[in-house]
Amino acid sequence: MNAPQLQWESQRAFLAVLRTGSLSGAARVLGIAQATARRRIEALEQSVGVSLFTRSPSGLMPTDMARDLISHVETMAIAAEAFTRAASAETGVPGGTVRLTSTKLLGVEVLPPLLRTLRSSYPQLAIELSVSNRRLALAHQEADVAVRIGRPTEAAVVARRVGDLQVGLYAAPDLLDQYGVPTSAEDLRRFPLIGPDRNLTEIAFLGEQGFDCTSNPAAIRTDEHLAQLAALRAGLGIGVCASQLAHGYGLVRVLPEHVNFSIDVWIAMHEDLRRVQRVALVFDALGESLKAFLQA
Repeated sequence: MNAPQLQWESQRAFLAVLRTGSLSGAARVLGIAQATARRRIEALEQSVGVSLFTRSPSGLMPTDMARDLISHVETMAIAAEAFTRAASAETGVPGGTVRLTSTKLLGVEVLPPLLRTLRSSYPQLAIELSVSNRRLALAHQEADVAVRIGRPTEAAVVARRVGDLQVGLYAAPDLLDQYGVPTSAEDLRRFPLIGPDRNLTEIAFLGEQGFDCTSNPAAIRTDEHLAQLAALRAGLGIGVCASQLAHGYGLVRVLPEHVNFSIDVWIAMHEDLRRVQRVALVFDALGESLKAFLQA
């Protein structure tokens, strides 16, 4: 009865070393002693009959065999995490763990205060928030509920459109004090501009919306939306921003008649989880909170 558990613990240690690059890092992640992590790796190497890591100045480097095993162990980890969430509470009880995923911008700038309200109403809920621009697969149980930019296209997913981010051009008051207020699209060329760096799809999209962020070489370029917002707030240039976020930071809209578009926001969950009360509760309550936020 104990052998499968020991094997999985060895595989967990293997995955932790892969992610951290060291036995000490793996031990911290798993909450075990470094010697225990070493024994588990040695047990796994003995089980498969080959070395899984080699030492280097930068840490433990995976061997070719280890690289071949990565996808299998990650799949097992996802399944184990889904099992733990499913076992964290009864299906019909509004408590337990719900894994929520969203883009970085929404996960950092929008969701935390909404989750505080949710947790105040349902303190027995535990929320795992995965903030990443990589879309976690609802069908593979990488997450229970997802907040998406754009309509979800996954199969067997329940999705609800909760509203739009209203996007325009914004600048910090200090920047406008220094440069003045732009009066036309051509006038933007004398301003430092903030926009994407290597995301050609986004650069083209913004150009179609009337914002040629490449027109001025004096610019801050980054593909990370959080960094774009930080640059706007710091007064580094003029750039696009959702009005719902801009107002909270005192940013000033410029050329509203020139750049004005919306991006729809959706909340989604796998249809099989509709019967799990805690997941359905987060889906419904967070959906309503997002709707109110986007309408403000």
